[in-house]
Amino acid sequence: MSEAALDPAPARAARGPQPVEIALLASVFVVAACGLVYELSAAALSSYLLGDSVLQFSTIIGTYLFAMGVGSWLSRYFERQLPAHFLRIELMVALIGGALPALLFIANAYIPGAFRLLLYGLVLVVGTLVGLEIPLVMRILRRNVMLKDLVSQVLTFDYLGALAVSVAFPLLLVPQLGMIRTGLLFGLMNAAVALWALWLFRHELRRLGAHALACVLALAALAGAFVFAGHITTLAEDKFYQDRIVFSESSPYQRIVVTRGAAGHRLFLNGNLQFAERDEYRYHEALVHPAMAAQGAPKKVAVLGGGDGMAVREVLKYPSVESITLVELDPNMTRLFSEHETLAALNGGALKSPKVHVVNTDAFQWLQQAGDMFDVIVVDFPDPTNFAIGKLYTNSFYALLDKRLAASGYAVIQTTSPLVARKSFWTVVATVESVGLRAAPYHAHVPSFGEWGFIIASRRPYRLPEALPEGLRFLAAPALPQLFEFPRDMARVPAEVNRLSNQTLVTTYEQEWGKVAGH
Repeated sequence: MSEAALDPAPARAARGPQPVEIALLASVFVVAACGLVYELSAAALSSYLLGDSVLQFSTIIGTYLFAMGVGSWLSRYFERQLPAHFLRIELMVALIGGALPALLFIANAYIPGAFRLLLYGLVLVVGTLVGLEIPLVMRILRRNVMLKDLVSQVLTFDYLGALAVSVAFPLLLVPQLGMIRTGLLFGLMNAAVALWALWLFRHELRRLGAHALACVLALAALAGAFVFAGHITTLAEDKFYQDRIVFSESSPYQRIVVTRGAAGHRLFLNGNLQFAERDEYRYHEALVHPAMAAQGAPKKVAVLGGGDGMAVREVLKYPSVESITLVELDPNMTRLFSEHETLAALNGGALKSPKVHVVNTDAFQWLQQAGDMFDVIVVDFPDPTNFAIGKLYTNSFYALLDKRLAASGYAVIQTTSPLVARKSFWTVVATVESVGLRAAPYHAHVPSFGEWGFIIASRRPYRLPEALPEGLRFLAAPALPQLFEFPRDMARVPAEVNRLSNQTLVTTYEQEWGKVAGH
């Protein structure tokens, strides 16, 4: 017997890759891409709906990786009919993983109390099934490929699939398809891999007809769900938001939903209420006018956040204003509230004013650039529900804000509820003061939000204005002193400075608002 016959490795290397091997390695690429999509979908949805993106991403990814390890360990018990096992697992991953975003959306709307249980249950199941896939593929390939080449090839295609999806998920898939259709699309891809395996191993499968029927049914179910994904989204969101949805869109940054009901139009970002038409004037008048009127005759104004244009509408009530720079991260927001006829009417067409210059960029980065000084800066960001937003409430951010504020200027910052999130509110006050700015905290009652807080930051002492613009619906100059008085249950409490290195505000905010949600 020849040496080559005793050692089949040289013969394997000499014959080159076979069609079955190429097909299976391509499957590894698809399998890796699908697995990462399910992981990212679960993490993104949990951060949307539960807040605190770092915590949610960390726990979801950790649970998913643990489940994959469990799946890899369980693969040792699959000894015979490996292609048949691989095909069945692909179909299960396709159905469960593909439906994961839809199931979570529906659960959040109809059974919110079971959301976390379902979330982690689905992550464990999908992660375990995904953990089974690659070991089975490697064992099937091992029949024809040398171990050295096998490991390198499988891992290469695995990592390439993960890279492709990690880039496409936030930049292309979610903005264009939405979360539900993205999950179903990759479920279809998993089912297509199962169909591919059916063809490749048709001579080895004992119950070919049953496997073929299972593939067809899975593909049909996923394709049907993909076609009707819009109805699934509407069903879930109508229940969650209760009012009729007049606009919904997913951008690379957030889920934008506008509803209309008894309170008029309401704007939600990632499920969190941003304004209600019936009382938004209270919030925006309180946000803008105490600072603008006190400045005297502001000419250059910056609005950070506030892509809905409501704050800009209030700023435009001052004839002295020559220019307004609106810095909004999400271009979908400024486009929506400048072009959508009904929504643009809510801000009085403010975003189309020739005085307004829109800059779609991150406010932190914008402040770091050398630029103009402003008489008034209105800071209208969402509450610090995660670290991405929390950085906009740090001493680093306020130090940058100080550099762009004119010597006689005022900055005003929306600052959550001093009643519900008392320590969070005073944490922002302490953070503003830590960079050498004076802080003048105040509050106003907005029925949709309850008691809400604001802070005026400046280098000079704040003095109440003697007059306000005509036509305001909420504020009046004689009543302004009352806004700056805090009852005992909202009075100042000790709080540490919110820094980029610790982001203590995000944790405090989550704890305080979590008590309300839990109650």
